[in-house]
Amino acid sequence: MFSRSITAITSHGCRAFSSSTTSRADFTHAVIGGGAVGLAIARRLQSKDGTSTVLLEKHGSVGTETSSRNSEVIHAGIYYGRDSLKTKLCVQGKDMMYDLCERYSISYRNCGKWLVAQDDQQMGELEKVHTHAQSIDVPIQFISREEAQRREPDVRAQAGILESPTTGIIDSHAYMTFLQGAFEELGGDCAFHSAVTRIEPLDSGCGGWKIWITSGDQAESEADPITAETLINSAGLHAIAINNMIQPPSRHRTPYYAKGNYFSYVRSSPKPSTLVYPAPRPGHGGLGTHLTLDLAGRIRFGPDVEWVDSPADYAPTVSPERFAAALAEIRSYLPDVDEEAMALDYAGIRPKLVGGTGSAVAGGKGFQDFYIKREEGFAGWVNLLGIESPGLTSSLAIGEMVYEMLYK
Repeated sequence: MFSRSITAITSHGCRAFSSSTTSRADFTHAVIGGGAVGLAIARRLQSKDGTSTVLLEKHGSVGTETSSRNSEVIHAGIYYGRDSLKTKLCVQGKDMMYDLCERYSISYRNCGKWLVAQDDQQMGELEKVHTHAQSIDVPIQFISREEAQRREPDVRAQAGILESPTTGIIDSHAYMTFLQGAFEELGGDCAFHSAVTRIEPLDSGCGGWKIWITSGDQAESEADPITAETLINSAGLHAIAINNMIQPPSRHRTPYYAKGNYFSYVRSSPKPSTLVYPAPRPGHGGLGTHLTLDLAGRIRFGPDVEWVDSPADYAPTVSPERFAAALAEIRSYLPDVDEEAMALDYAGIRPKLVGGTGSAVAGGKGFQDFYIKREEGFAGWVNLLGIESPGLTSSLAIGEMVYEMLYK
């Protein structure tokens, strides 16, 4: 099914809006942002009988930002605080994602992951992960030096190895294509080239929401507003900008962006068959420069962490210093990696709620959980901020959570 323009969507069979009742809005739900999370939310909401959902996406297709510029890992949920949304939604979302991939033949591989320690301090971090994973019933195990040498002789871990057997990889593009198709088959509408420019809550959202956009080749002028009974802000890198369109100035937020550069690797060796991650570093904005695989078995390394000012700074950063730092970290666990076979490949950007020192793992200074809330003083608005890793893994569970926030 070809997605229509927003003008075509609202001019065929839509109801006239009345500020006195939300039942006369153009749509039941308006979801802003067509990444993996927005798609999962839209699909789940559209499954409710008697409702209509529009997905507003500023680009010409789904998943062109954070959702497609990452490691494509199905995470196990072992890094985050026991009571955090990241843990709850990642663990739930992982199971939902594996089930979906099996049922609908979406390409994935349950390849597992090794966390490697080179000294006693790093081994202490692995012990913490092990204890936490056991406490939330996520499979985890230490493996012996003998087993490690037999299975992955090229990987170095001088102090120990912790294995996460439920970690995997997925074709994120195939996954998002499926979600889009499923959403549209349910009767949902994707409005591409639809950048949101203004939002007005009517009677604090009790009367619905007016949403202005620029559409297609009319980027300099706003189209007539569309109306919706409920509003879902799932705009990823631009979610804080959407938040600030609605909230009073005293509740405005500042966005932060963590860019991560990835490196390709063209040699056939060394070539582990499992993902390899350095021990987590509390206080660090990422999970270290790790080794991941794609479904064709190709190796890539990354991401590093580089704080940038723009959510559009996607050009990989050419920096001898950054490359040297990444190479040193990679060689700590893969000593025979060939520097000449590595090349700067692509970059992704993660939306952060704090800058500079935000920790990707629980226990570190500045750790930030997912922010998924119905905002005080507004009816019919679910606000999602800071949806970074493990957002892809959590996406189906987030869709379920948003549905339950609105209807249960």
